[in-house]
Amino acid sequence: QVQLVESGGNSAQPGESLKLSCTASGFTLQYYAVGWFRQAPGKEREAVSCISSSDGSATYYTDSVKGRFTVSRDNRRNMAYLQMDYLEPGDTAVYYCAAAYISGELRREWMFERSYTHWGQGTQVSVSS
Repeated sequence: QVQLVESGGNSAQPGESLKLSCTASGFTLQYYAVGWFRQAPGKEREAVSCISSSDGSATYYTDSVKGRFTVSRDNRRNMAYLQMDYLEPGDTAVYYCAAAYISGELRREWMFERSYTHWGQGTQVSVSS
């Protein structure tokens, strides 16, 4: 059974850190780019970050998280991560990981939901003082 499961969501205060994990089962995550999306209450889901397949040599971030979030992957464990530092209240959302079988077009396609074939169920991140 193909599955992605996010974990690590929690409540945090502004300035604190959280690390989200994305665990794949039923397929080899190494061959897929992994994207992170989030959906805040009353808003549409938005792309946050993406890491390319295999060695993860290419990473992408939406402007609002650049310098604060870091995406990574561990192919041996079939997992990907989103390290979130200097959290802000605006980061409050349900965070989703997704897998995309893309290679050369990733730079132009990572931010679109249509690029991803597998999705997790989401994990809640709440940031408030």
